[in-house]
Amino acid sequence: MLAGYLRLIIFAIGLLIGVQVPSFVDQYAKRVSAHQIEVSVNFKGFQETADRYFGASVPALIAHHAASADQVFQVEAKVIREMYERLLALNAEVAAMQGPLIKQVVHVLFSANREILDETRRAYTYTVPLDPTAIACGVSLGACLAILIESLLLGLWRLARPRRARREMAPTRF
Repeated sequence: MLAGYLRLIIFAIGLLIGVQVPSFVDQYAKRVSAHQIEVSVNFKGFQETADRYFGASVPALIAHHAASADQVFQVEAKVIREMYERLLALNAEVAAMQGPLIKQVVHVLFSANREILDETRRAYTYTVPLDPTAIACGVSLGACLAILIESLLLGLWRLARPRRARREMAPTRF
């Protein structure tokens, strides 16, 4: 009976964690989008200069600034390069957050932008959404967690049993 309650508790914990997954991924995607919009707005002037004088080539604009004899332009080249690299990275991150939820979850788990992931984690607000996606995630994670823990405990119990008891239960061969 106690094992049954333990199974239910583990399932409930998995369910509650699982329903958070779509919400967390959504909040992460919104933060990525907000950062990308901000950098795009801030970079707009540099892009317009690259469009006008360098055939839309930002690397050419950066190279021109870096090659300048004026130290201010050389320092500005570094700033433009960093902003441009951040914009490219955020554009790639926005693209990665498109598509099905499972693709987004895998991306957030293994390839997320650490800075934005930490920011999302710190500001995350827990919710209990009752939409089909959250329910499916919750039930799936709850079932997987319950099966995993029960299998682990069953395996440990079988290893911990005395050898004599294992021999007595083993089928005999003729």
